[in-house]
Amino acid sequence: MAGARILLVEDDEALAELLTWHLRREGHVVEHTGDGEEALLLAAEGPPDIVLLDWMIEGLSGIEVCRRLRRAGDTANVPIIMLTARGEEEDRIRGLETGADDYVTKPFSPRELVARVAAVLRRVRPALAGERLAYSGIEMDIADHKVRRDGIALALGPTEFRLLRHFMEHPGRVFSRERLLDSVWGRDSDIEPRTVDVHIRRLRKAINLGNQPDLIRTVRSAGYALDSESTA
Repeated sequence: MAGARILLVEDDEALAELLTWHLRREGHVVEHTGDGEEALLLAAEGPPDIVLLDWMIEGLSGIEVCRRLRRAGDTANVPIIMLTARGEEEDRIRGLETGADDYVTKPFSPRELVARVAAVLRRVRPALAGERLAYSGIEMDIADHKVRRDGIALALGPTEFRLLRHFMEHPGRVFSRERLLDSVWGRDSDIEPRTVDVHIRRLRKAINLGNQPDLIRTVRSAGYALDSESTA
């Protein structure tokens, strides 16, 4: 399964560190905060693929964070798994009615949570469950590391392959250079943001053959997106 961008909202540092380790081992990119207000800001800056949300965080409660995420246009459809020690049926129902997609009662094993994440992602992003991605004539075979456009094989370098894969998992979504660095190169990368531009140019050259439309859209002061409506 391809990795997802996960926002982990948990104020127990030891638990957060343990969960982050297990999730990253599965190939996911994890962003962590223990603060509800900061969680809303991070989600607004770049909607994650899934939110793991502790109910009993300091300040703004997890249930209120869930409610606000559901009200915001960019995060209204982002899946949310609530993490909580509140195991009563009434509490579970309240969490689900607020907008949570799943509910994990503490204590739980990291393996259980990883499995829950995978199950939710399979429902909301079916492409993650398979080894192939497709968008506007581009077909990507993840297992064999091959890409075709309209049946013609494309030659992509490793970085361009990872970049295209990320775009194809989130078609139409605009990503800033910084977000692409985090997701494609990794948060600890020393790569300069402008280096992203170089790889975008290489990716464009590789996938835009002849007079075919340019599928990479440049959004001034915002970033890039894979968009079949592109006129860039």
